[in-house]
Amino acid sequence: MPPKINPREIEFIAIRAQGPGGQNVNKVSSAVHLRFDINASSLPESAKQTLLALSDQRLTKDGCIVIKAQSARSRDQNRLEAIARLEEMVAEALHVDPVRRATKPSYGAKQRRLKGKAIRAQVKAGRGKAFE
Repeated sequence: MPPKINPREIEFIAIRAQGPGGQNVNKVSSAVHLRFDINASSLPESAKQTLLALSDQRLTKDGCIVIKAQSARSRDQNRLEAIARLEEMVAEALHVDPVRRATKPSYGAKQRRLKGKAIRAQVKAGRGKAFE
């Protein structure tokens, strides 16, 4: 389970959204920039190192994650979307794949494979010219 992000460590800046929206888009700052400083966060040290090592365009040189959310018309919905994307980014960065252990096919599996190959070889051999 990924570590929880403290809401007090997240900074929100309201900005004007891009794209269509008529008069409303020019008046209301409904888009949100989320800023999360990795170094100043309460995440475990291993999590910080993993996040700082990411090659992601949302990561700044000074170790801040910046996420822009503007799909909804409501600032609150955009804020929730930005938080969800940050949590997803942290969880994805901290996910460790299980170690793969090499195994060998069983004796029965080998026999079934060879039997199938022999049947296929007979089918192909039967397509050749018949000797008279």
